[in-house]
Amino acid sequence: MKFHVMIAEDERLGREELTYLLEQEEDVTLCPSAESGEQLIQLYHEYKPDVLFLDIHMPGLTGLEAAETLRNEEGYEPVIVFTTAYDTYAVQAFDLQATDYLLKPFDKARFDIAMKQVREELMKKQNKRPKIDKLIISIDKKMVVIDPLQIGYVVREDRQLLVHMLTNEVIETRMNLKELEEKLRAFPFYRPHRSYLVNLDAIEEIIPWFNGAYNIVIKDKNKSQVPMSRTVAKEFFDVLQGLT
Repeated sequence: MKFHVMIAEDERLGREELTYLLEQEEDVTLCPSAESGEQLIQLYHEYKPDVLFLDIHMPGLTGLEAAETLRNEEGYEPVIVFTTAYDTYAVQAFDLQATDYLLKPFDKARFDIAMKQVREELMKKQNKRPKIDKLIISIDKKMVVIDPLQIGYVVREDRQLLVHMLTNEVIETRMNLKELEEKLRAFPFYRPHRSYLVNLDAIEEIIPWFNGAYNIVIKDKNKSQVPMSRTVAKEFFDVLQGLT
């Protein structure tokens, strides 16, 4: 299971050290890092990471204050590992439902223990996630209820999402792609390109394109094609084969 991690650390060396450690983990995808509590909240809303490595001492809004702010938001879900050079904040960290607490400088063996706990916590959250049968999409002033498995693919165009159904009907919504991806997490959807989301069960074939990129052919009436970027190709094929 791949998961997204965001680092919030105001010291460059601390960011680089954590980045190096996390880059060695095959199931981790790194989001852009934050250098303050305020920037963390902004980036969190944009990228919705699964895990936060959050420095307690940052200028302005501290890591503890940022975590408290996020915890009070509806739909807050990330696993938190607090990082600090001091060992006096453990109680406050765990009061904020932190999964672990790492002291600087980081020890690889202790980091591995934290990652084990992170994966266990993510698995618990995944198992608790309710299975939904329908998807509700807001369109103008009304709500449309659709079967997610009847979606062929979704594409972002300007500030709108176009939801292409297998029937060739197209539903337009102002929901952002990350938000829709989150709503469809219980279903077999994958993001093969930054502007597309595709139903894995709706794939008919995959055609090589150029420079390691591919086109995904959808089982709709038009045999629509969805681009797959070269950078995600290996992970995409691993997902299709059940290797991740």
